[in-house]
Amino acid sequence: MFVFLDFEASSLAKLSYPIEVAWVFDNGTSESHLIRPAAQWTDWDEEAEAVHHIPRETLETEGAPHDEVARRMVDQLSGHVLFASAPSWDGKWLSALLRAAKLPRHALRIRDTEEARAEVARRILTRVFPPERLHIEIDDLLTLIKVRRKEGQPAHRALADAQDEHQHWMEVVAEAEAVAWNAVRS
Repeated sequence: MFVFLDFEASSLAKLSYPIEVAWVFDNGTSESHLIRPAAQWTDWDEEAEAVHHIPRETLETEGAPHDEVARRMVDQLSGHVLFASAPSWDGKWLSALLRAAKLPRHALRIRDTEEARAEVARRILTRVFPPERLHIEIDDLLTLIKVRRKEGQPAHRALADAQDEHQHWMEVVAEAEAVAWNAVRS
């Protein structure tokens, strides 16, 4: 299955760490977790807090221990293809979480959500378009969906942002199916 993942973090600094994670499977099921910081995680940026609105105190009182969240992620997400809109940042925070939990930092890998959208469009459209035309149809479809979407600022909450990535992917699926259906009918 495809899984759309998002992290919120303490900051964008080198020593930043994950404070919230959420994921949405391609079938729509989801999970979200606030993460209680590991003892060695001390970085905190008030400006980042002003964006995600998650006080460090909330993490201390309501967050799940970082190692439990890491184990839950490995348990639930191993064997699936993970996507994030900012894979370098999300990959950094995933790696920090796994390392702090003493799990292999490459236990899970993240790819760019743009790849998920292109891949599903290719899977659907390859049934109706010849190889020499396929890349044009995929590019046109992805551009159409991007223009059609009212892209605003991300919510900067992990579940809302992961759900938005999932919704964007679902819009590509629906449009690709419609294009394929119309191509067959013509």
